[in-house]
Amino acid sequence: MTAIDPAYEAVRRDGVLRVARPETEWLSTGWNGGRRTADRAYNVTVPDGWDRTDLEAYVDERLERAGFAAGGPTLLTGVEQADARGARRGSVTAYATAGVSNPAALPMDPEDDSSPADPGGADGDAAPGRGTVNIVVGTTRALAPGALANLIAVAAEAKAATLLAETGVPGTTTDAVVVGHDPTGERAAFSGSGTDVGRATRACVREAVGASLRAHYADRDEDPPESAADATYGVSTDVRAEVFRPSLDEQS
Repeated sequence: MTAIDPAYEAVRRDGVLRVARPETEWLSTGWNGGRRTADRAYNVTVPDGWDRTDLEAYVDERLERAGFAAGGPTLLTGVEQADARGARRGSVTAYATAGVSNPAALPMDPEDDSSPADPGGADGDAAPGRGTVNIVVGTTRALAPGALANLIAVAAEAKAATLLAETGVPGTTTDAVVVGHDPTGERAAFSGSGTDVGRATRACVREAVGASLRAHYADRDEDPPESAADATYGVSTDVRAEVFRPSLDEQS
């Protein structure tokens, strides 16, 4: 594996991965998600048995312990940062940590016939287990607001395709994505899979997720679960939703 000098430089220390680039605008699906401008984003590994609920205080403690400045979007994972992998193509750099002890399957022909109105469980934010697929993507291009948001969908699609090929499931119960761009870079109005940014993102996510997954299981006494049913913390969406046709408004 060759060392490179990516535009979004990363360093890991004390279970924390910092991805840095000055004045980056980030968009995150993590616990402190949304848009913000910061010089860095973080991916933090939590220990076995972790049960903290004061997430902001916990993250601040971990960053201080690792000698990093607070601020910037932060993701939490049960995967060790030693298993983090990065990939770069063109204007895009991506980093990933990947484990699938808590896979989330989506069968296309579920057998459950429960009422579509019954959610089948309580809502809530799941804490990261020993799985989770976290992705940080950065581009040196300046993306339009919609293009930055769409980059999350592009990264998530590439992650799902990679995991389906590697493990047979599209994700886990706690996956998260952070995307960033350089507001001073060359403008890009779109980021779909047919654009340079989208194509590069798909390739980077595929390589980073696949490499991290292989690293995560290389020194373990287990292989990735072959299905959600085989996993300790696996879930499967076996309920059905009610399909309907939108009303037609016939104006006179």
